[in-house]
Amino acid sequence: MKQSLSYTYFLLVVSMLLWGGTWVAGRVLAQSMHPMSAAFLRFALASVILLFMCWRADGHLPRLKANQVLPVAFLGGTGVFAYSYFFFTGLQTIAAGRAALIVACIPVCIAVLSAILYRERFGPLRVVGTLISLVGVSVVIADGNPLALLAGGVNPGDYMILGCVASWTAYTLGGRSVMKTLPPLNSVAWSSFMGTLMLLPAALSGGLAGDVTAARPVDWLCVIFLGFLATALAYFWYYRAISVIGASRAGIFINTVPVFAVVLGFLLLGEPIHLSLALGGLMVISGVYLTNRP
Repeated sequence: MKQSLSYTYFLLVVSMLLWGGTWVAGRVLAQSMHPMSAAFLRFALASVILLFMCWRADGHLPRLKANQVLPVAFLGGTGVFAYSYFFFTGLQTIAAGRAALIVACIPVCIAVLSAILYRERFGPLRVVGTLISLVGVSVVIADGNPLALLAGGVNPGDYMILGCVASWTAYTLGGRSVMKTLPPLNSVAWSSFMGTLMLLPAALSGGLAGDVTAARPVDWLCVIFLGFLATALAYFWYYRAISVIGASRAGIFINTVPVFAVVLGFLLLGEPIHLSLALGGLMVISGVYLTNRP
């Protein structure tokens, strides 16, 4: 039992490291490829792998009932299509670590909307955590001067990353109802596949053929990392961990993703770690912890 738990925690840490690396790989791809091309290649590869994993698990490809098509399409539209657009477009102009710290406020947004929509408890500690996290995000975005937000001195890329926050929050809340009738792995596989279909027209109009032809070896390595390791494999390990230790205990590990992203951005891309980034990041993670504390 002890060895099984140790292995589970190991897989969780590796998954969080891989998710932290998505910001570095996405930053590299965003400099040489159209956002929609990069997104399509990532999720096309991930969809093939995820559907294969479903086939291996169940002995056949996952099936959707008629009343599940639109809800799963909503997941594909928000968690794959919209998120990917904001993700790669934002990373064209802002650093990977900075973007990851902004996205770290997603759990707070989910907690607030869950309290409003699903009447989940939202006591004083959660209110304090929400405020701390939002102030931390403003410190990161405004480089230590939140008043700059009122003066319009914010990078357009920051707004794109805030779009990631909105789209992933919608994806998560939408997934609550979908996963009542569809297993998590099947939900992820189908939403990835539908999102990939939505990305195809935009990718073609954005120059997919030219991007594929001109792609460098490092670009293909990033696509493989994003599609295989950071999407298909990390999601599978994450859901496997949930089945062993539960969603709450596994979810706490997500707070380490921006830490990994900042460190990897510093080591691999040479992105500086400013005091405002460190302070704002600490506030964001502290707020997330308070918001999700049992």
